[in-house]
Amino acid sequence: MAEQDMQQCIDRAERVLYKIYNRFPVVFDHGQGVYLYDTNGREYLDFGAGIAVMGLGYGCEELNRAMKEQIDKLCHTSNLFYTVPAVEAGEKLLEASGMDKVFFTNSGTEAVEGALKVAKRYAYNKGLAPDYEIIAMEHSFHGRSLGALSVTGNDHYQEPFAPLIPGIRFARFNDLDSVKAVWSEKTCAVLMETIQGEGGIYPATEEFLNGVRRLCDDHDALLLLDEIQCGMGRSGSMFAWQQYGVKPDVMMVAKALGNGIPIGAFLASGKAASAMAPGDHGTTYGGNPFACAAASKVLDLFSSRKIVEHVQKVGAYLWDKLEEFTAAHPCVQAHRGRGLIQGLEFADPVGPLVECALLEEKLVLISAGTKVIRFVPPLVIDPADVDEMIRRLERCVADSSR
Repeated sequence: MAEQDMQQCIDRAERVLYKIYNRFPVVFDHGQGVYLYDTNGREYLDFGAGIAVMGLGYGCEELNRAMKEQIDKLCHTSNLFYTVPAVEAGEKLLEASGMDKVFFTNSGTEAVEGALKVAKRYAYNKGLAPDYEIIAMEHSFHGRSLGALSVTGNDHYQEPFAPLIPGIRFARFNDLDSVKAVWSEKTCAVLMETIQGEGGIYPATEEFLNGVRRLCDDHDALLLLDEIQCGMGRSGSMFAWQQYGVKPDVMMVAKALGNGIPIGAFLASGKAASAMAPGDHGTTYGGNPFACAAASKVLDLFSSRKIVEHVQKVGAYLWDKLEEFTAAHPCVQAHRGRGLIQGLEFADPVGPLVECALLEEKLVLISAGTKVIRFVPPLVIDPADVDEMIRRLERCVADSSR
């Protein structure tokens, strides 16, 4: 496709698609491994993975084969009936997490909505007053629906859509005293990301997460952990909370679960696993056999390819390289993260760097807030990919300093 034809595609998109996103002027056509290719055949090293979605990378033949087999058999029946892929995906996800029950959704946002309903229903079952409260974290991100937005601690996202759902109180992430300060007899749950993603790549401290777990236990409240971005092996364990010696009552997962196929889930354990009754929740498409066949194969491949162990090794290598980069560049103020979810905080907004990387160096990067570049590549990258990313990023930083 000529440059003119690519621009024509962009112009057509601007005419027909609702103007919600500020897209970059690139039209991607296909991918292979850790690389994307535009409609002119140019190759881009991908360190964004579709916002932490493409854990197995692009063009995974075993996954593609499983999806092709399922699409020829059955894509949808509704949840009025059982299907084998949903059962198999559910069994594998529960085995990987140690949770007790799973409900499949179409997205991470829907998983958050379901988790909020579990918390409210649990409080309702105990006979609490109907104005029970949920504590969420400042600078968090949980999705764009009104319920998920209500627990997203960012005024920029919330203000145009007020009033949101009531009964949400915000505490400071990694500040246990701030959680205690907003706790009341109405508190029924605490919701947080185990590693804040959009908020700037901040892992929970062990003291904080264990302290919140104890608070919830002491007051018979639920701990809800959002692992939509940091889960599925990205942190160096299958789920980030498994590194802390805690277990949530409800966990949300999505993104890499389907490796590009829209699927999410909320999982419940112990007392939360029996909180909901038939009729309390539902979805037309969630858990359909096509999406679940994809998730089932993804979970198989995570196991057979030892993805978690690979992330531990390559994540440590990425950490060392980003530490060297930080030491060499005064414009970098901080380096945070775990495994293959890491971030560099710059002194100035990173938008120009991200754009330079894409357009000049053919390197796909994404930001987390205005001053953080987040590194969430496919989980199958190797050290050579890290080295190449660093070389391209170095050139962008050098260009920006001129």
